[in-house]
Amino acid sequence: MAKYHLAQVNIALAKGEMDTELMNGFVSRLDEINAMADNAEGFVWRLQTDDGDSTAIRIFDKPLLLVNMSVWESVDTLKNFVYTSAHVELIRDRQAWFHKFVDAHQALWWIPVGHIPTTEEAKEKLEYIQENGSSPLAFHFGKPFSRPE
Repeated sequence: MAKYHLAQVNIALAKGEMDTELMNGFVSRLDEINAMADNAEGFVWRLQTDDGDSTAIRIFDKPLLLVNMSVWESVDTLKNFVYTSAHVELIRDRQAWFHKFVDAHQALWWIPVGHIPTTEEAKEKLEYIQENGSSPLAFHFGKPFSRPE
């Protein structure tokens, strides 16, 4: 049995408030995609409000900077959800709703099974990647690191 799960955070700077016409194509898919994640193989946990999504959670000073956090059994189960489910449609169309990021916008890291990552932890991992690049402490899909022994 694995002793570690994979935590992930990704951020995106929205082009408008969630209740605007501009963001409707994204917002209209949230319930569907969140339910798909909740039922995906390898899914463990995701950051959410009582309404079931995380679009109202702000962990940065920019009001339109959205955060998504989740925990998965492995890199492969997360990658499978992100790139082989309907979720990939949101990635494909993201330029319609989100500004292009030049800084780190994703971080993955290993956590002990049962640990729920905090938003502060997520901010630290994003900052780490921005300053140091990918390493066993925080990485991205392009350069993943193996689960600790």
